[in-house]
Amino acid sequence: MNTLNILLIEDDMIEVMKLKRAKGSLGLNHNITEANNGEDALKLLKQKDYLPDIILLDLNMPKINGIEFLKILKADDQLRYIPTVVLTTSSNQRDLLECYKIGIAGYVLKPLKYEDYVSKIEKLLSYWSVNELIMV
Repeated sequence: MNTLNILLIEDDMIEVMKLKRAKGSLGLNHNITEANNGEDALKLLKQKDYLPDIILLDLNMPKINGIEFLKILKADDQLRYIPTVVLTTSSNQRDLLECYKIGIAGYVLKPLKYEDYVSKIEKLLSYWSVNELIMV
């Protein structure tokens, strides 16, 4: 299994800690870089010296929301190929459809129970760590 460089775009620090805790309890050594919002994430990505293997994106964020972030990301010739998985509490069908139209790699609903969350994260990260990723 490959070690992934993950960009987590999440404004809720409890969610950030939850992902790190899940990664630890699963014994995974993926690298997680955090951005508190879409604006910070775009600044990080524009530096081009850091390009993640995968982006985990929350939809409901201040400044630039997840859908606005996706539109900017997918309009960039280099960044558009980074697989982006929406990790959200929103089961809104319009959000789901809009995200797939823009070009996401997946849409994962955050479950309420921690055990279910760990299980989903395990499946998500194990899939992407065996997937052939484009090195830009």
